[in-house]
Amino acid sequence: MINKGDVVRTGPVTWEIPKTYRKDMRVPVRIFADERLLNAALKDKSLTQAVNASTLPGLVSHVTVMPDVHQGYGFPIGGVAATSYPEGVISPGAIGYDINCGVRLLASQIAYEEAEPYLDDLALQLDENCPSGVGVKGSVRLSVDDLEDVCRNGSNWALNNGYAWEDDIPSTEEHGRIRNADPRDVSPRAMERGRSQLGTLGGGNHFIEVDLVEKIFDHEAAEAMNLSEGYLVLQIHCGSRGFGHQICSDYVRDLQSAVRKYKIQLPDRELVCAPLNSPEGEAYLSAMSCAANYAFANRQVLVSHARRAFEQTFAGKVANYELTQVYDIAHNMGKIEDHQIEGKQVRVCVHRKGATRAFGPGFSELPEKYRHLGQPVLVPGSMGTASWVLLGTEGSMLQSFGSTCHGAGRTMSRKKAKKSIRGDQLRKQLMKKGIRIHAGSMAGLAEEAPHAYKDVDAVVNVVTQAGIAKKVARLRPVAVIKG
Repeated sequence: MINKGDVVRTGPVTWEIPKTYRKDMRVPVRIFADERLLNAALKDKSLTQAVNASTLPGLVSHVTVMPDVHQGYGFPIGGVAATSYPEGVISPGAIGYDINCGVRLLASQIAYEEAEPYLDDLALQLDENCPSGVGVKGSVRLSVDDLEDVCRNGSNWALNNGYAWEDDIPSTEEHGRIRNADPRDVSPRAMERGRSQLGTLGGGNHFIEVDLVEKIFDHEAAEAMNLSEGYLVLQIHCGSRGFGHQICSDYVRDLQSAVRKYKIQLPDRELVCAPLNSPEGEAYLSAMSCAANYAFANRQVLVSHARRAFEQTFAGKVANYELTQVYDIAHNMGKIEDHQIEGKQVRVCVHRKGATRAFGPGFSELPEKYRHLGQPVLVPGSMGTASWVLLGTEGSMLQSFGSTCHGAGRTMSRKKAKKSIRGDQLRKQLMKKGIRIHAGSMAGLAEEAPHAYKDVDAVVNVVTQAGIAKKVARLRPVAVIKG
């Protein structure tokens, strides 16, 4: 385990584990945290995992650790690492099992006071329209050809099949489609798991949440996003379901032989990897892109279901119940990007696991309304606290490969959380705070207790103080749907 004495303070909210800490480190580890969040990170193996990650071949500059970091599979959740392209490696464990787990935010023109009498019904309609739970099947039935189309086209498949509005696509990261996806690189088992789960939420920390815009910090950005204080918004947090999990499982297993073939030395077999320009690395990148496109389409279908729930609840009761998309962003992804490294433009594969892309102003792929502001960043907290809308900054481009935090980050395992409180007790506590709860199981609800997470406001204060994000709005939950 790493001790606090091993970590060097480099600024008010920045720290470093130097490359000299261990002989096999190729780059240092840069940490964004205040004193309290650093102490929390030292209690699990997340920083040791970051040091292990610093041994991956082809790394450039440093491994980044976000303030919401916690221990993951091989690579810490809340970690960012960039490897040179195409000779560096790609590691499935540094991207995660829930490929393109991400968040989509939609804005409404419904004032809380206007909606409050109908929020119980809205929560019920969302729960009934949006299937949730581990292994649950959705209403969309895909043939093999359909699923291959989803793999290649992502959100564009959803648009072509009536699940999206035209304006949704440009307000989605990569316009909802990673281009190098080839379903031939996906196993039959993964394809079978993916056929029945499109348009489903899943379980664990995934959720649909109705929020109140509690406070605006950047009025120009909020106006561009159609966010207004006192009005409702909707968040959807989920990923590629069993499809992406199976793809990660397949390649974690298959790439063990690639590590031996290319004579790669690793301190942890969970960091299994392959060179990006090898047949094995290219196949994983393609399969990962299929899962990413599936996740974009999955969230888009859920948006369609959520819009139907809003219509069923508010038609004839409010003047305008439409939900307009603010943005959709991934926080488990490997992306080929160009970054300035030591004054030079370098093409790299950025691994973000529990970290959000946060590109600054001027990024050409952003919708015109956001281009001069920076990319919207969505940071959900726990269901009893708050969530944040942020903007990417030039500082994130210079310090963290255009990345920032992705949420609050766990401080307690799911097993420990279940022992700390009963689900029915938690539900009563949240209801007293005015938060309507629909959960598939009380045990699953207890796993996601707010006290099992870090203080999301503290996390956001660190990234804004460090200059790798900028505050736009704070959101407060009023209804939560969980599997």
